[in-house]
Amino acid sequence: MSAAQETIRSGRVEPAGLKHYSERVVKFLSSVRFGVGMLILLVVLSMIGMLIIQQNVNGFDAYYASLTPAERTVYSALGFFDIYNSWYYNVLLLILSLNIVLASMDHFPAAWAYIRNPKKTATKDWLKAQKDNAVVHIYADSHDEAADKVKRAFAANGMKPTVSETEMRTYGVDAAGQKDFSKIETVRQVTVFGQRGKWNRIGAYIVHVSLLTLFLGHFVANQTGFDADVRMIPGDATDKIQMIQFDLDRKEKFDVQLPFTMTCTDIEQRLIDQRRSIDVTNTLDWRTQMRVDDPEYGSVLADISMNKPFNYRGYRFFQAQTIPMGSARSMTLRAVPEDGGESIPFELPRLGTHTLADGTIVEYEEFLPDFAFNAQGNPDTRTGDYNNPVAVLGVTPPGGERERVFAFTGTVADGLPVGNAKAGYRWRMDAFEKAPFAHVLSIKYDPYNGAFIAWYFGGFGLMGALAFVFFFSHRRAWAVVEQGPDGRYEITMGGHANRNQLGFSDKFKRMVANVEGREVSDENET
Repeated sequence: MSAAQETIRSGRVEPAGLKHYSERVVKFLSSVRFGVGMLILLVVLSMIGMLIIQQNVNGFDAYYASLTPAERTVYSALGFFDIYNSWYYNVLLLILSLNIVLASMDHFPAAWAYIRNPKKTATKDWLKAQKDNAVVHIYADSHDEAADKVKRAFAANGMKPTVSETEMRTYGVDAAGQKDFSKIETVRQVTVFGQRGKWNRIGAYIVHVSLLTLFLGHFVANQTGFDADVRMIPGDATDKIQMIQFDLDRKEKFDVQLPFTMTCTDIEQRLIDQRRSIDVTNTLDWRTQMRVDDPEYGSVLADISMNKPFNYRGYRFFQAQTIPMGSARSMTLRAVPEDGGESIPFELPRLGTHTLADGTIVEYEEFLPDFAFNAQGNPDTRTGDYNNPVAVLGVTPPGGERERVFAFTGTVADGLPVGNAKAGYRWRMDAFEKAPFAHVLSIKYDPYNGAFIAWYFGGFGLMGALAFVFFFSHRRAWAVVEQGPDGRYEITMGGHANRNQLGFSDKFKRMVANVEGREVSDENET
């Protein structure tokens, strides 16, 4: 019939042309070329996500302000500010996953056949057509003895040998060169087969599974969780984090309610040299301590360092950066009696309180790294550097009212009214431990451990699978053993590898030499 021919399938009439079209579509979707194209597009989109700072990432506000109005509109319309959660990124992951599944279904049966049903026999002509082949003649008392020599040669070179035995019929030739069927002989043929690394045949499919796991973990993490930053200032508590989203060029902020309250109790910056600034180049580690108060599970203390994140109820806290405004974690202070006498040294932690021997209560209020008076005449700091540090204290003498005092370093305040005696003492600061004003923690919410699945199973599995695929190979060798007319045994050998054929060629030369009973040096192998 013509193109209008119809076939009946499952009780339904289906045009033959439609079947042909659907098969072409499936073949295209499962092709390696299509998969590589999708993978390249995924890499390009991921690079855009790295080059364009994503929303809810620290520093995004400054980046967004640096863009022109046209750039903001275009980037927002294309979803570049949140590209990993965009619809087209997820559709691309879905299509690439479909390609991987279809390609695996198409090619896996053939790869599995190498493992389940290996080719254990071969003809001499087929072996001579292999890139690595040789014909060896040896003396032996029997087929079995000759085959044993081959088996030992294979085993000595890492091949696991098996022996197959068949009977071959040969025909005589008459004077005209035609087969003479009256001269039929049965010849015993023994084939030794050896192989190594057969599981390498499915290495590509382990890569496929790892990629699918990576994609699935990424999708689950993006759909069920979020990333955000939170500023941790000692003494501050919050049960919300602020998220940002963009609708074209409109920036919208909204709060996300947490099921617990976070209270920052301490921040520390471990410096290489205490005399230098608190910038990154002078830092060994950042440490943030906070208390989590959960109405359902009680209180938990968390200690978060650069290489020590904190996990709690699907939330993962990382060190992101510091607010480089100078502050102090602890101070060594001195109270000098106004009417004379020995000064009284004492330690005061940030947010701490100390009581002098006479009952005077000293409380920490704030730390100003570069003291100055602002335009309104109030104490302030010019910069975040430690140019003129001062500790601002609240002092309550016994039976008196609370006063605000300033403890400068050395005698810098002797000529200033703010350095005058208050509450019966002159207040001085001898030393302090440098620390930033605040730390910024990155919070990743991942209730189903999608990121864990993606990176640990998908990511590390992918690296292991790629190493298995490219650094190992499936090597196969055959040897057909037949007895020649001169009483010697003719051994026709051949083999190949699916990767690193040059390495297999060296191994093949060694096997041939072992069968012949001679040694091959490394120089001869290469």
